[in-house]
Amino acid sequence: MSPTLLVLAAGMGSRYGGIKQMDPVGPDGEFILDYSVYDAWRAGFDKVVFIIREELEEPLREHFGNRLDGKVEVKYVVQSLDKLPEGFKTPETRKKPWGTGHAVWCAKDAIQGPFAMVNADDFYGKDSFTEMAKLLADKNFNDTACGIVAFRLNNTLSENGSVSRGICTVKDGLLTDVVERTTIEALPAGKARFQNEDGSWTELTGEEPTSMNLWGFPGSLFSKLDAQLKEFLAANINEPKKEFFIPSVVNTLIKQDGWKSLVRTSPEKWFGMTYSEDRKIVLEQVKKLTAEGVYPNGLWR
Repeated sequence: MSPTLLVLAAGMGSRYGGIKQMDPVGPDGEFILDYSVYDAWRAGFDKVVFIIREELEEPLREHFGNRLDGKVEVKYVVQSLDKLPEGFKTPETRKKPWGTGHAVWCAKDAIQGPFAMVNADDFYGKDSFTEMAKLLADKNFNDTACGIVAFRLNNTLSENGSVSRGICTVKDGLLTDVVERTTIEALPAGKARFQNEDGSWTELTGEEPTSMNLWGFPGSLFSKLDAQLKEFLAANINEPKKEFFIPSVVNTLIKQDGWKSLVRTSPEKWFGMTYSEDRKIVLEQVKKLTAEGVYPNGLWR
C-alpha cells in the first residue's frame, strides 16, 4: 500500500497575521504546501489529505482544481473545535485549536495504512520526503513503530522571532524522548535557547535533532490516538490554552505502550512562514531552487 501525505492546514496564523498556508510563494502562485505535495508525490505518495478549517475548503479546491488529477488522490477534512470524541463538549471559553494531535485524530476516517504528516506552512525540501519514504518502507516500521525525519535545530530557526520546536533525544537510531519547546530563539554562532515556564532561559548547542512535525505513522496509530485524546480532554477540557501535541503522543507511545520510533535525519535547511517577515525569505529560496532546477517553473503545468 502506497503511503498517504497528511497536511495540517487548519492553523490560525496568529503570529503571521494572515492565512499563511494560502499565501503564494511560487512562480505559478504555488503555496508552500504545493511543494510538500509535489515532493511527496515524487517520493511515491499517492494520496493527500488536507486538514483544514471549514472556510479554507472552497479556496483550496479552487487552487488545486484539476492540477493533481492523475497524480494523487485528494481528500479534505475539516478540523473544528466541536469535533471531539463522543462524550466531550467544547466549552464556550475555548477559542484556541486543540493542537496537532487533535488535527491528526480528525483524519481517522480518511486514512488507511501508513502515512506521513507535515505542516502546511513549513518547507521541508525534496530530500526530507525521500528520507520519509525510506523510513515508511523500512523493515522495522510496523504496527507498533513510527518514525520521524528530524532536522538540526539551527537549521530550523526564524531570524524574525521565537518558534516552537520538538527537541529530540536519540539513541542507537531510535527516538527516546521529544519535548515541545514553545519559545526558542536563535543565538550567535549557531546556538539557541528556550524559555522555561518560570521565565528563565536554557541554552542549546543548536545541533539538537529537532521535530518539524515530519512524522511517519502506521494506520494503527488512530486507536491509540483516540485513547490519548480522551485522556487529555478529561484532564484539560476546561483549560483554554492547553493543546494536545503530537510529540506528547509519541512520547506516550514510546514510554507507556512500548512503541519504537525510528529516526532519519534531513540534510535540508528549513524555511517557513511563522512571521510575515519570513515571506521574503521564502520567496527568495523558492526562486533559487527553481533556478537551480530542483523544481520546475510551475509545479503542476
